[in-house]
Amino acid sequence: MTRNTQLDQLEAQVRENLKEGDILFISINAFLYKQVARGTGSWCSHVGFVVREQGEWYVLESAVPVVKRSPLRKYLARTCNNEVAIRRLKSGVSAAQVELLKVEAQKRMGTFYHLGFHFDSKRQFCSKFVHECFRDALGVKLGKVETLEGLLEQNPQASVGFWRAWYFGFIPWQRRTLTPASQLADDALETVFATI
Repeated sequence: MTRNTQLDQLEAQVRENLKEGDILFISINAFLYKQVARGTGSWCSHVGFVVREQGEWYVLESAVPVVKRSPLRKYLARTCNNEVAIRRLKSGVSAAQVELLKVEAQKRMGTFYHLGFHFDSKRQFCSKFVHECFRDALGVKLGKVETLEGLLEQNPQASVGFWRAWYFGFIPWQRRTLTPASQLADDALETVFATI
């Protein structure tokens, strides 16, 4: 089966299950993202949420280099091994709430990515973007804000050597961050579709 055929099938499955406001988790096959997944003990390394505009599905995401709106197929094409999960607020998301989410996302469009995953920075990263949009639009805080120290202590499989090199020799242990894995596990969400 060709990659395009696999992507066609994956896109069709995802489209069948999607509702606006759903959160879409994927696994990006790039070194940094693989370290994020490994460091959190999860398969997923990236997250965004979906909206529909003029009949087309888009994923609103904080990606390198900026917050943007990506066509669904383009977003799904970045996952490896067709690894995808769709999670939805158990309380549901109304049409009015979707509009509020879009407003919050729009405020952040074009904001640069924070490669140091600093939650308290003005810059964005994928899980922070989702967290802030849902918090500010709906009052729902998705995922766990924690220090790098706490995160690495809980995940002994993480490569401390990699993160030390990533932070130029000094890991900012007390820096607050937020991971896609903590959102994937959030009790406020339910899984409506997953390939893994």
